[in-house]
Amino acid sequence: MEPRANFWVEVDGEVALSDWRVELLEAVAQTGSISGAARKLNVPYRLAWTRLHEMEERLGVRLLETQTGGAGGGGTRLTPLAQEVIERWHGFSDDLHALARLRFAEIFGQDR
Repeated sequence: MEPRANFWVEVDGEVALSDWRVELLEAVAQTGSISGAARKLNVPYRLAWTRLHEMEERLGVRLLETQTGGAGGGGTRLTPLAQEVIERWHGFSDDLHALARLRFAEIFGQDR
């Protein structure tokens, strides 16, 4: 047996951060675009765009810097604050997952 946990952060009852939303931010960083991130995560562009803008609105910060087309083409990159949010999220999430595994082992024992 192995415990599973899913954590998220809400602002006024609405999801602002979650593992999947942080994965979306990371996909934007890796691909350089929202459309590339959507393809990477196999979700519609509109869903990716909506979730990114929800995060910005609910957190009250700018997470994305966009550049429209032109000779070099357009693209999207993360703000330094978005990078910080990702790092903090992983610290928060990793610690909670470790605690959940520890408590599970204490309560259910290692041999089951």
